[in-house]
Amino acid sequence: MSEQNKKPIKLIEEKIDALAQTKWAKGLRITSGVIWNLFLLFIIIGVTVFIFAGSIGAGYFASLVAKEPLRSEQEMRNTILSYEETSELYLADGVYLGKVNSDIERKEVKLKDVSQHVIDAVLATEDEYFESHTGIVPKAIFRGLLQDVTNSDTQTGGSTLTQQLIKIQILTNEVSYERKAKEILLAMRLEKFMKKEEILEAYLNIIPYGRNSVGQNIAGIETAAEGIFNVKAKDLTLPQAAYIAGIPQAPFAYTPFYSSNLGQKEPENLKPGINRMMTVLFRMKETGYISEQQYNEAIAYDITQDFREPTQRANERYPFLTQEIQNRTIEILAKVLAEKDGVDPNRFEEEKKIEEKYTILAQRSMRVDGYRIHSTINKEMYDEFQKISNEFKNYGHTFVAIEKDPDTGEDKEVLNPVQVGSVAIENSTGKILAFIGGRDYEIENLNHSTQAFRPNGSSMKPLLVYAPAIEYGEVSAGSPIADVWYETTKYGGVKYSPKNFITNEQMGLISARQALASSQNVAATRLYEKIIDRKPVDFLKKMGFSQVTPAHYGSLAVALGTIDASVEENTNAFSTLANDGQFIDSYMIEKIEDMNGNIIFEHKVEPVDVFSPETAYIVTDMLHDVLTGPRGTGQLMKKNLNFNIDLAAKTGTTQGFGDVWLVGYNPNISLGVWLGYKSRLTTLDTASNRYGQPSTRVNLLFAELMNGMNRSSPEIVKAESKFQKPDGVVSRSFCGISGLAPSLACTNAGLIRTDLFNSKVFLPTQEDDSLISSSYVLMNGVKYSALAETPSAFIRAGGIGLNQKFIDRIFSPFGGDPAYLFPNNSGFANNVVAGKSFVPDDAAPAAVSASLNNTTMTWGNSASSDVIGYYVYRVDNGSSSLVSTITDSDSNSYNIGAGSYFVRAVDITGRQSAPSNIVQIKIEEEVIEVTPPETEEPVNPPVEEIVPPPSSEEEVNPTPPEEEVDEE
Repeated sequence: MSEQNKKPIKLIEEKIDALAQTKWAKGLRITSGVIWNLFLLFIIIGVTVFIFAGSIGAGYFASLVAKEPLRSEQEMRNTILSYEETSELYLADGVYLGKVNSDIERKEVKLKDVSQHVIDAVLATEDEYFESHTGIVPKAIFRGLLQDVTNSDTQTGGSTLTQQLIKIQILTNEVSYERKAKEILLAMRLEKFMKKEEILEAYLNIIPYGRNSVGQNIAGIETAAEGIFNVKAKDLTLPQAAYIAGIPQAPFAYTPFYSSNLGQKEPENLKPGINRMMTVLFRMKETGYISEQQYNEAIAYDITQDFREPTQRANERYPFLTQEIQNRTIEILAKVLAEKDGVDPNRFEEEKKIEEKYTILAQRSMRVDGYRIHSTINKEMYDEFQKISNEFKNYGHTFVAIEKDPDTGEDKEVLNPVQVGSVAIENSTGKILAFIGGRDYEIENLNHSTQAFRPNGSSMKPLLVYAPAIEYGEVSAGSPIADVWYETTKYGGVKYSPKNFITNEQMGLISARQALASSQNVAATRLYEKIIDRKPVDFLKKMGFSQVTPAHYGSLAVALGTIDASVEENTNAFSTLANDGQFIDSYMIEKIEDMNGNIIFEHKVEPVDVFSPETAYIVTDMLHDVLTGPRGTGQLMKKNLNFNIDLAAKTGTTQGFGDVWLVGYNPNISLGVWLGYKSRLTTLDTASNRYGQPSTRVNLLFAELMNGMNRSSPEIVKAESKFQKPDGVVSRSFCGISGLAPSLACTNAGLIRTDLFNSKVFLPTQEDDSLISSSYVLMNGVKYSALAETPSAFIRAGGIGLNQKFIDRIFSPFGGDPAYLFPNNSGFANNVVAGKSFVPDDAAPAAVSASLNNTTMTWGNSASSDVIGYYVYRVDNGSSSLVSTITDSDSNSYNIGAGSYFVRAVDITGRQSAPSNIVQIKIEEEVIEVTPPETEEPVNPPVEEIVPPPSSEEEVNPTPPEEEVDEE
């Protein structure tokens, strides 16, 4: 630069220096220096205070979280993702039934299956900076802290979705600085372990959403979508998504439904939730998730039209069904959980504390572990059963009892209706297709088809008596059994004398087929005694009867159904006969899946051999007669079926109609029905014409249920199916009296019968030995073999007798009166004579009293039991002569002429009673009564004077010549 150019610059510098030396300049310099130093001082102090405060805050924060354990990544992930999910119940073929009873319902859903509207609404409302923050938003935390310190009325909140997740899954809702500090720490830590998508998905699955349309507490976006709008989470519209996204801020204020199934809220009570929806939509617009047009359309939409109609919970719609499925699921899960812990479930029987432990664990697991529980129940058939049960009019009288309220101790009225239990089982699999648990769950919640145990009466006979006896080769369908009374103390030392139900008659020699069809008690116990030593009760244990005890093995009464059984057990046992003798245990739980679709349990059918196919078929054929035989106890049921079906069945009744049963089956399904009161002491009314006899009622209900099964599920019933006869079952002829091979005597007597036999164990090969020709006498209307001393005038020829060996064999071991082997109402009774001789009483029979009506002398029966008839005597010139013999079958009368007459009773040994009074007809037709002579001298009694009869034993027991006997 030239000197000339440097001069202006130099002048400027000189002027500046001169200015700087002025007083004003010196003051300004001092002031600025002070300000700068003060500024530096304030900065130093501020930094120092900040560091000090930060250190104090950090120390305080550290003290708050000091006790919080350092959680590993796996531990935190497991805790966050292990939220409870409500288990679901399904019927057969995947038909959804409902949720398991629980405090809160939740169903897991993947993020990909959630509507984008929901995600946008949640982020706009709950966490605007979710995509960018590291678990917390500091300014939100400081804002919240400032609001708390200043006690501000306006609380805007500062929790991110991550923090909310931590609070719900790991911490609590406690309001404290300690909890908040832990929440912040864990939120930042969780963000390092989990992706944003995982955190958002977990949040959407755990957050509570108030109540659904049945009033149940709900959590999770999928449950909320289904419970409030009846749609999937992926199908939620913008208004619906906005409404649901707003609920978590105040779940029970914003939810549209009341609790306890009270329905939808009134319009004024819906406003808070709708206003909250508007707020969510506004924030979505402000944060750019939706356009102005979308916003306007959404706020104008009437969201109330989308609310789901209030419905009942599954346990309210199907109380017996849901409870039964849950009970069985708990039993299964208890074993599954025990096995998972290395505990043998077989220990449950002996170690009840272990069983109790795993039962409790199973109860909780069933409710919160999100299982998919699949049952065997056919919905159409089950609904049909409930409809029929509700509409049936012939149950019987409902009592009103007074009981103490367990809560208040006050008296209250309690209804006691006739209860019902019924179950339908698929024979080939054991699936329980449908059942009736009772009349009204609110009155009594005991499931009378599965949980109630009652004596099964005569429905036990084919299972415990006839099927085992046929299996052992003791009898076949046509084998004769003595239905004749007996009395024994052989078993238990207590007098036991069974009688037949209702009629109390003795049917004599009848076939096993007839004895079963008409349900004869005496015949059944006689047959059971012949096999009891072979322990037929073991068959019941094989068929799943759970109430069998050692005492039952030595009791004759069990043959008549004194062992308790549930309807399910009894019906399941009959399905054994339908399954060719194989028992297939009934079940209701098909499989259980966990929330990931893994099968943790699946039922396996495990048949148990009980009876041979031949035995099962023969008993089934015999049980056809219950419906079609002349005395079959199930005829009314058969008449009320509206379709043709190859059905076998058996009725059962307990003492005084305390219980009535009917169980039947075709090749595909078995159905059992029970009626009775909850108390065994209350018996069904038998005098009411309104409801019919108890056995009539159960016949009618069974028929209606069978018709309903065929109407709702004909593809399961398969009514066209027929029982197939095994090759070992053959038809053979035999003597109907003995069950042995036909003899000439049996053939001539017309007693040949044909029936089914199991050729593998029992065929009639030994020739019949039961019949012999016999003469007989009639005594009290019964035929007895004549004794050597029996007067020939009373003996009849042409009878067919039973030999003593046969009588002893048929009556073994209890004995019996041979006179009742062939009752008067049997067609063969006119020809049969009991082979066993009558034992007389070694005393002369009691005398009778005679009277005269015109010319007919009549008298009453002698009081003695061994009288076979009467002699009529005429008195002439002081001596008596026999003029007529009156046998037992004749009437006690004789037409006399002029003269004097008297009567003597005659017993089977020929002894005669003292004479009756004498009656007389004079020539003038005047009637007088005279006394027979005491000697053989002529007697001239006064006219119309009654004279005592002679007392001399010599004279009252003359033996008239045979040719003088009047056979009239």
